Amino acid sequence: MQGSQQVEFELQGEFVELNQLLKLVGVVDSGGAGKHLVAEGLVTVDGQLELRKTCKIRTGQVVALGDVVIRVVGV
Repeated sequence: MQGSQQVEFELQGEFVELNQLLKLVGVVDSGGAGKHLVAEGLVTVDGQLELRKTCKIRTGQVVALGDVVIRVVGV
């Protein structure tokens, strides 16, 4: 069984919306698909279930979806 996939995302501004983050790292093909995954309850932010599709994700936060873990880092 394969372990989790770690992805680092370099945040350019103050924040990125959760559904856009999923699109930008290539987990989904569109922001709409990202919104769907969030609405289904499949995404966590810092270990907590996140249901707000456009939740603001900032530097230092960790987003997880299945076996994909996204660490948001500053530039």
